[in-house]
Amino acid sequence: MDKTRPIIILKKKGGHGGHHGGAWKVAYADFVTAMMALFIVLWLLNTSKQVQEAVAGYFKDPTGSSTKIGSNMMGAGENFTLTRDNMPKLKEQLQMAIKQMTDFEKLKSHIEMTVTAEGLRIELSESASGTFFDSGSAKLNGDGREMLITLAQELGKLPNKVSIEGHTDSQPYSAASATYGNWELSSDRANAARRVMQANGVRADQVTQVRGFADQRLRKLDAPLDPSNRRISLIVQYIVKNNDDEDAKPAIGEQKSNENKSPGPHEKPAAKE
Repeated sequence: MDKTRPIIILKKKGGHGGHHGGAWKVAYADFVTAMMALFIVLWLLNTSKQVQEAVAGYFKDPTGSSTKIGSNMMGAGENFTLTRDNMPKLKEQLQMAIKQMTDFEKLKSHIEMTVTAEGLRIELSESASGTFFDSGSAKLNGDGREMLITLAQELGKLPNKVSIEGHTDSQPYSAASATYGNWELSSDRANAARRVMQANGVRADQVTQVRGFADQRLRKLDAPLDPSNRRISLIVQYIVKNNDDEDAKPAIGEQKSNENKSPGPHEKPAAKE
């Protein structure tokens, strides 16, 4: 007996809904970037102050052109002129360089930078036991040599002239040292600083003056024996900007002389206002 086979109908459902897209990849990448930034911040919080300043300096100036003080041209620091307007920028740059020194925390209270009418004055003052020089001597110690080398490497990049001064307190030398006193000590310390700086970046023609003042320019007039009166002063001198417009104008005295000059035989006298 023949049995009728059942008819089986196969219905195929529609295809897959299609590709989901790559939006999740973007979100995942943002998440990974945020986590990496978090870990970097946590790492920086546990590093030394020098590392933190170095990283901050990189993000402020990735190209490294700011080491050329105030210059917008990479590698053109030697051609840049420091004037009264941008001298504070040099002060900031020198302070950053000094902070990298080994014993900065111990020395920072003995370093003072001031923008004055002469230029940038850098003063390195002594303590009772000696900070940069051996006590009563013109011999630089390790900290003094490192400090002057650091300054010389920065100042040597500039065209500005430098003056070096030596100062002492009012404590006289003993009678046994009648041939050597505060005048000699202040001059010798200034010269010792000059030798170290010229051997480590400052050009031979960059130092214009080396002066010893003994105790004639005390830092603390009310305490002439205070150790801080014993100091070395470095003055980075201003360079006056040349202005073509000003050069084209006659000087005041010259202008007056031209006004008072009598007219020539073929000239008409100027009309009076």
